[in-house]
Amino acid sequence: MSNPTAAMLVIGDEILSGRTRDSNMHYLAGELTKVGIDLKEARFVADDHETIIESVRSLSATYDQVFTSGGIGPTHDDITAEAVAAAFETPIDIRADARAILQSHYDRQGVELNEARLRMSRIPTGAHLIDNPISAAPGFSLKNVHVMAGVPIICQAMIASILPSLTGGAPLLSQTLRLELGEGDIAEPLSNIANSFTDISMGSYPFQKNGNYGTNIVLRGTDEHRISQAKQQLSELLNL
Repeated sequence: MSNPTAAMLVIGDEILSGRTRDSNMHYLAGELTKVGIDLKEARFVADDHETIIESVRSLSATYDQVFTSGGIGPTHDDITAEAVAAAFETPIDIRADARAILQSHYDRQGVELNEARLRMSRIPTGAHLIDNPISAAPGFSLKNVHVMAGVPIICQAMIASILPSLTGGAPLLSQTLRLELGEGDIAEPLSNIANSFTDISMGSYPFQKNGNYGTNIVLRGTDEHRISQAKQQLSELLNL
């Protein structure tokens, strides 16, 4: 039985402009690998209402789970919550439980829960809140879409809140074979092994070190024994 699938939608002009480097997709991929959910697509979009709507609908219909990051803060360009609600034609408004979380947080800090901060308590009807132990403002899950903050430390905390509630599969395992050979030297035997082990993903990653060329072969799958078999047969074909 195949693992559940997932996609990530990274939202924000600051990512696409190069001003901010995304790390959330990399972190999510690693965490999903541990629980046996296969990340199949990552999409990066600007702070554009219609683009976010189209992307959410497309990814939600294609994959078992969709994770978004960015655009749920207090400023005018934080439009993700509204766009996700629109994607599912769901009303969105200030919700009492989300507001109470923010009120308690800002009361402890002695800070006013002003109109801008209150925007972070706007939650689509029927959504479940995602806990945010870092800055309190919750994310939310609507159908199979999980809406998270863009700040990496907060996004990571939200991922930790979500994953225990999701059904996973077999964790993805990997082994690496480091070769002091170029890709052109190993292409044919690698192709032969790949054809024999269709249940194992084999990636070829060239490198250069001290003027010498080599290739790392990364074998991935859910069966440790099968991975070891493929690695051993490839080694034998290459006379290693």
